[in-house]
Amino acid sequence: MKLTRRSALKTAAGSMAAAAVIASPSNSLGQTPKKKANPKFRIKNGRIKQSIMGWTFKPMPIPELANLCKEVGLVAMEGISRDNYPLVKKLGMDVSLVGSHGFKKGPVDPKNHDECVAKLTDAIELCAAAGYKRVITFTGMKAKDIDDELAEKNCIHLWKKVLSLAEKKNVTLCLEHLNSRDDSHPMKGHPGYFGDDVDHCVKMIEKIGSPSFKLLFDVYHVQIMNGDVIRRIRQYKDVIGHYHTAGNPGRAELDDTQEINYPAVMKAIVKTGYDGYVAQEFIPTWDDKSLALRHAAEICDV
Repeated sequence: MKLTRRSALKTAAGSMAAAAVIASPSNSLGQTPKKKANPKFRIKNGRIKQSIMGWTFKPMPIPELANLCKEVGLVAMEGISRDNYPLVKKLGMDVSLVGSHGFKKGPVDPKNHDECVAKLTDAIELCAAAGYKRVITFTGMKAKDIDDELAEKNCIHLWKKVLSLAEKKNVTLCLEHLNSRDDSHPMKGHPGYFGDDVDHCVKMIEKIGSPSFKLLFDVYHVQIMNGDVIRRIRQYKDVIGHYHTAGNPGRAELDDTQEINYPAVMKAIVKTGYDGYVAQEFIPTWDDKSLALRHAAEICDV
């Protein structure tokens, strides 16, 4: 068949149009833009058990946020005061992660060990009594005159002190990797944090060798510090005990203004057989925070 210049141009134009549809951020391959967010969305698939870090939605009152989560179809909350746990339970939701010693004063420095042990022990006991399963832990900030090798030894020594209790109570400690790169906001990055390399965090977890000590894989922090998110999810699936989300850059919504393809990330998590929680930990910038949550829930409901 003879191909004229006009027919060739038509074919090329059709191919480019098709490519534009495929690449559009509003299709199933990526995040939908704000203007297409569904104000009535409710989780349908539920293959990802979604939770939320309550601190990110301040100043929205926790009771209001809890009821919104229930309406949208989230099944758990975390990052809220213990005073709110009864409300979460009354709504039929779980507490997906219990707080402990915080990310600044961690086991890197032996001066913090007594406080860390006390707070981790308290959190483990609370979990066991309430039927919760996970407690967060951190390395803490680097300390003067403590090199990386000694800092690692100090961390492992501290965690082993509480692991026998965690194992006995069937509670998992989840070590959160944080980025030390973003210095624009005190909760968007943590310059000086020791556990800022996710590969190193996994090595420490492997040295401990306990099923009750796992990684909190924060997609936002991993993207900033290490990247190659989906490959790492597959690589570390056996040691991941919890997930967090946020858009990068900016730790904002999971929309088409940021670089992480969350639908693909969520599908990768599902394929690993993970059955724990994925907590939304983005800081909303939209005027309508409830719409921002519905949007993120829809993005992750693969």
